[in-house]
Amino acid sequence: MPATKPTTAILHYTAPPVVGGVEAVMYAHARVFLQMGYPVSIIAGQGSVETLPTGCKFALIPELDSQHPDILAAGALLEQGQIPATFDSLVQQLRASLAPMVHRFDNLIVHNVFTKHFNLPLTVALFNLLDTGDIKNCIGWHHDFTWTSPRSRSKVHEGYPWELLRTFQPDVTHVTISRDRQMELAGLYGCPEQAVQVIYNGVDAAEMFGLSVEGWELVQRLQLLAADLIMLMPVRVTRAKNIEYALEVVGALIAKGVKVKLLLTGPPDPHDEMSMAYFHSLQEQRDELGLHGAMHFAYESGPDATEPYFLSLEVVFDLYRVSDLMFMPSHQEGFGMPVNEAGLLGLPIVASDAVPAAKEIGGQDVFRFSLDQPPEELAKRLLTWVTDDARLCLARRTRQSFTWEAIFRDEIEPLLHGKEAT
Repeated sequence: MPATKPTTAILHYTAPPVVGGVEAVMYAHARVFLQMGYPVSIIAGQGSVETLPTGCKFALIPELDSQHPDILAAGALLEQGQIPATFDSLVQQLRASLAPMVHRFDNLIVHNVFTKHFNLPLTVALFNLLDTGDIKNCIGWHHDFTWTSPRSRSKVHEGYPWELLRTFQPDVTHVTISRDRQMELAGLYGCPEQAVQVIYNGVDAAEMFGLSVEGWELVQRLQLLAADLIMLMPVRVTRAKNIEYALEVVGALIAKGVKVKLLLTGPPDPHDEMSMAYFHSLQEQRDELGLHGAMHFAYESGPDATEPYFLSLEVVFDLYRVSDLMFMPSHQEGFGMPVNEAGLLGLPIVASDAVPAAKEIGGQDVFRFSLDQPPEELAKRLLTWVTDDARLCLARRTRQSFTWEAIFRDEIEPLLHGKEAT
């Protein structure tokens, strides 16, 4: 049987529906944990399970909230440099509430509590739980630091308990969100920069691209976002579309070290023997060129690979938004509607001179080429073109490394198993 994935709790003062930057990151973390099959819970002083990703559990401990009346009253005195008479009892109350809860989890991710002054009894309680071993694997996720903040520096003072907010805890895996923050925290803690890991915030690709559920599933199935270059051919499988040439261009790009994904959206005619024979000949050419993982026909890329798959217009338009360029090497076209569609979406267009819309509408704004140009030469020109395009370069780097899925796989998942991030 497969090994059980470790359980994780994410702890903060508040959780959604409370609106804030940390809460947004917590929500994104919870969602990607669940997508990757990792059980996750959130522990907070405010929040609601109804506003969390489906499958995320929620535990409410009101005294975690920095706005809880008892915590506010204590905090007012602490900001003046006074330790309230209720401080120790608040620490013990929080410790008693948290101990049996956090002990159940393999990992505890703590957002900001180790470096912010908003609930010092909670900070002390967590230090105590670390000392007693009730927290198995603690990951401190530090966004902001009171001791170095011009706005809140005056609210902390020398000595206990304020000193804990700048005390390096070796039993904690320390994470922050940028190189600048890494240097700032290492200076505050008096530790080597390498003792603080940097894990950037990410983006939700499906949400940002506005993808349908079916479109996102196709993108994931074909692993499009891992590619260096995503090329879209929104055409049917017919000889006029010059698909053989497209296959050779892909082969030439791969020979230059480019991880290419070419997706042709339209089907052959399943009721026409000649059309199906042509489709099978293209599959054979693809295999001969070693392009099976690089060139995909949507027709064969459904949830069940043995069944024909037909894309709706909604999914085709999803793919326009995900792709780096629209590729149309046709021998002949009456017009070339994909040029208008790609143009409306701002998608770069690479088309042959045989596409009327590319010449008459796209003009100088379209990358055009002659069909007399050898595929290897076009591949070389394309590679130079996309490398010089800063927008495409940043899009590639972001989708490969800074979606939440990529960040989880490369940076967060190792921490859940007690390893350093890559």
